[in-house]
Amino acid sequence: MASVALLWFGEHMSAVPLRNNKAAFSAVRSVTVLGATGSIGDSTMDLLRAAPGLYRVEALTGNSNVRGLASLAREFDARFVAIADPSRLVELKEALAGTRTECGAGESAIIEAAARPADWVMAAVSGAAGLKPALAAVDRGATVALANKECLVCAGDFFMQRAQKAGACILPADSEHNALFQALGSGNREELVRVIITASGGPFRTWDPADIEQATLAQALKHPNWSMGQKITIDSASMMNKGLEVIEAAYLFSLTPDQIDVLVHPQSIVHGMVEFSDQSVVAQLGAPDMRIPIAHCLGWPDRISKGPAARLDLAKIGQLTFEEPDFERFPALRLAYESLRTGRGATTVFNAANEVAVAAFIAGQIKFGAIARLVEATLEAWIRSGNLAPLESADDAIAVDHKARNKAASLLPQIALKAS
Repeated sequence: MASVALLWFGEHMSAVPLRNNKAAFSAVRSVTVLGATGSIGDSTMDLLRAAPGLYRVEALTGNSNVRGLASLAREFDARFVAIADPSRLVELKEALAGTRTECGAGESAIIEAAARPADWVMAAVSGAAGLKPALAAVDRGATVALANKECLVCAGDFFMQRAQKAGACILPADSEHNALFQALGSGNREELVRVIITASGGPFRTWDPADIEQATLAQALKHPNWSMGQKITIDSASMMNKGLEVIEAAYLFSLTPDQIDVLVHPQSIVHGMVEFSDQSVVAQLGAPDMRIPIAHCLGWPDRISKGPAARLDLAKIGQLTFEEPDFERFPALRLAYESLRTGRGATTVFNAANEVAVAAFIAGQIKFGAIARLVEATLEAWIRSGNLAPLESADDAIAVDHKARNKAASLLPQIALKAS
């Protein structure tokens, strides 16, 4: 596949493509979906299902859902499937007996799936585990629809530099970053003033801080607008997810923290805005359905006709409202900006500590309000120890991630004790 032109963003060339550049895809586009059995994977497969004959599935991966992965492999006649859990390989092979689909298991198999010759790759493996597979797709110059925030949060500079070097095309699949990508095409870099990422505010937008502190898992999982996986839904409730998106936007579009604002928008209709030097603000709107940004990536540089998502009816919605974010009620957003300004691996620590904290909350080890406190304590301990240093490889990022998780785990008992 021919490499795409790159858009100038700051001091280096970004792998985010020019809006009107036409990539040289084959008539039938081959696709790989990393994380096919997750929520983003479900939306992607739904889009593929709605466009028979336009796409061919090269590879699919899943974490541990053998039945779901095998079912998709059979439906789409995938050439290769990989399950992250090595102990499930025999079960996967049995489920695909009689098909031509090759099977693999473990991290190396997930990476192999990403490295196989597909035109377009959906990178939706959650967490830091998604970094190496996404890099495998990047290194062969593929078009990568990036739905894994951690690739950029954990190794943003390194990841984008690798993409630029390989001639890969990075398409933002998150609704907010995809909105910014579309809106940025309305002006030039030198005309950019700021970008605005919207946030629904989650289920606790109007709650008192004391009530947020005691929120239950069931309450945290009741998102008012979006249907997502468990971890991202909890991150949305704490606004940790919005903090991760701020970090992601900085690396994706080569922006400073001061060029990124967050605006709470409870209706989740406006997903992102870009302000230009003439005071114009260009916004992207759409129903709160992940199939819309994924469809934009899947069809790029063209647009898919009549995707399965609902049409936007503004008259029915009636009104759109906006609020400033409350950094006191949601300290996770403040911590994201602080880690981004600190740099030198701090965003990697921020993400790792949050994953430990969310897992502890799900397990009932800490209260909801302690999630941000554990992240803050881990960041402070990491900075005091003098561990901050530039990350120059995937191994560097993974090593910092591993050490930060251990630090967060060691701090967990005292954070839990303070909250009791």
